Amino acid sequence: MERSGIGRWFAQHQMIVDVVLGLFVGTAAIMAELHGMHGKSDGVIGFSDVAAVVIAFAALLVRHRWPRHTLVAVAVAESVLLATTGTTQPALFVATVLVTLTMATHTERRAAILLAAPVAIGLYFVIAFSTTGSAWSPPSVGLLAWMGMATAAGDAISSRRAYVLAVEERARRAEQTREEEAARRVVQERVRIARELHDVVAHHIAVINVQAGAASHVLHRNPQQADQALGHIRAACETVLTELASIVGVLRASDESDSAAEPVRGLARLTDMLDALAAAGLTVERTQVGEARELPAVADLAAYRILQEALTNAHKYGTGTARVTITYSPDTIALDVVNPVTTESVPPRSGYGILGMKERATSAGGTIDVQRRPDGRFTVHAELPAPTLKATV
Repeated sequence: MERSGIGRWFAQHQMIVDVVLGLFVGTAAIMAELHGMHGKSDGVIGFSDVAAVVIAFAALLVRHRWPRHTLVAVAVAESVLLATTGTTQPALFVATVLVTLTMATHTERRAAILLAAPVAIGLYFVIAFSTTGSAWSPPSVGLLAWMGMATAAGDAISSRRAYVLAVEERARRAEQTREEEAARRVVQERVRIARELHDVVAHHIAVINVQAGAASHVLHRNPQQADQALGHIRAACETVLTELASIVGVLRASDESDSAAEPVRGLARLTDMLDALAAAGLTVERTQVGEARELPAVADLAAYRILQEALTNAHKYGTGTARVTITYSPDTIALDVVNPVTTESVPPRSGYGILGMKERATSAGGTIDVQRRPDGRFTVHAELPAPTLKATV
């Protein structure tokens, strides 16, 4: 963390760092000239020395803004001073290496090599012929080595920065993906809860509503029949409260216990549902085509809920009768619910009930068709994929 903080400070105060670095290089070069550390023994600061320090200072200030141009300018200045004085300038030597490092850091690898190589070779021959008069010169070899190391170090820094940026970008995208996935799961869970609540409540509330109307109608003329209707209302209330408690229990349970706490729903409970509807006054004719078999859990639950909603609508809007046909095939299960409707009581073509059936069919990978036919019948036809389950040993 401390290193990261220092690096951030350097990045935010780059100009201050360059000024300090330029002053340090210039001061060191002047001290070297005064003490004759680069071959001169007179210890006198001349025009070329001052010019070299000024050029080196300026190059270090602008190297981040124009790294390529600065490297060429420093190389040209160093070549001119070498050709006119015959001696190397420490300030320009250090500035050349530092500018090469900066250039390689801010430039693509191939472009950096194509620029640094000719500059280094040119300076090699300029230094060699200016100092020794031949193509061989130890200072020239040293400059080549330093520029090569600066180019390699700059490329390594550039690669490191690119790697860190890529890692940070992947982490940012992963975090964004996790947040989007979490939000999507929340929405899906809300839809699932809303669907379950509608499926549990709507059917029984419809039964309660019909029975309450019947009880009110015969309360004074036939108290015994009114008492039976109230009994159906009481039974429906107990059922819906039990199922609501089961759903709330699932919502409160931990993830590990979800599968165990999920209330069992499927065609195995269809008989109980038909008995309850019969007691509420809906006569259902049930037909089965094909041999009944165990279905995948998703298809089984979707089939139960679709039949429950379709028969609830038949009870609310129909004439008191309905026909259910369940067709088993090797890979699918087909559901057909047909009931006559009166002119005064037309079932809705859309709404939460119809929408819920469509969502159930879609979630199971199937299709559903809901129609009110001209002959006064309301039909629901659903087909759900239900491949035969393999027996486990």
